[in-house]
Amino acid sequence: MRRSKITVVGSGNVGATAAHWTAVRQLGDVVLFDVVSGMPQGKALDLMEAAPIAGFDCRIKGTNNWEETAGSDVVVLTAGVARRPGMSRDDLVQTNANIVRDVARNAAAYSPGAVLIVVTNPLDAMTYLAQRASGLEPRRVMGMSGVLDATRLRTFVALELGISFEDVTALVLGGHGDQMLPLLRYTYAGGIPVEQLIPPERLSEIANRTRYGGGEIVELLKTGSAYYAPGAAIAEMIEAIVRDRRRILPVAAYLNGEYGERDVYAGVPAIIGNSGIERVIEIALTDSELKSFKASIQAVRKILSTLV
Repeated sequence: MRRSKITVVGSGNVGATAAHWTAVRQLGDVVLFDVVSGMPQGKALDLMEAAPIAGFDCRIKGTNNWEETAGSDVVVLTAGVARRPGMSRDDLVQTNANIVRDVARNAAAYSPGAVLIVVTNPLDAMTYLAQRASGLEPRRVMGMSGVLDATRLRTFVALELGISFEDVTALVLGGHGDQMLPLLRYTYAGGIPVEQLIPPERLSEIANRTRYGGGEIVELLKTGSAYYAPGAAIAEMIEAIVRDRRRILPVAAYLNGEYGERDVYAGVPAIIGNSGIERVIEIALTDSELKSFKASIQAVRKILSTLV
């Protein structure tokens, strides 16, 4: 049986960690691509040498040549400049836009049947650019956003209640930035609405920490940004695609009338399977939630207006 082929573009912390989680889950053979000579080759060899201990049989290869990525089922775009303390995701726009356009064009040229997962910040705008540059159907291009944001919210709720992380489910909508919308009404602990378990003022603090979760890590690291949780979030999305699991995941998806928005990418719940985004799910929002969601969309459009 043919193993899936997964290319991760960018072998920095996020890309290499995504390759690690992908291999451990045995989701397919992995190609690490980078323009820096030796870096993807070295990291791929190091990771593959862990296979006898970790118990996976995936083949992992590093390369600087696009030809070796050909025929990939999934291509993950992590390449770009990472945030530094004091920077917002939006500060990365111009530099990362040029990188994403080039990567998306090459990814589509060598793997025209692939699903693209965009991780580069500012994520929603970069996902839009990747779809435009690649020419792939919008359903086959998505951004990571909500899977990472929701897992941060789940983490903070579990820590607050002193319960298993596994028992918390959560949903975060909107752009992958400071205006994201943690939906506390749709957050549960063991099937119980967290609004019944945590006081409103404390829930508000947890939601705010979720919005700035990435920035908190940037400030602590000083010289880099998060990569363990983003890598795990990427692997979860890859698994939904290559194993056709039809998972409902919050991802940056192309909106074509859903939530009253068109021609923009934003974080929404969607069914993810072998063909990419199979369906965007529209959920009921209160007037306040919808207002926050629209504000988040406007922030994405503002970035795009400087690029497109």
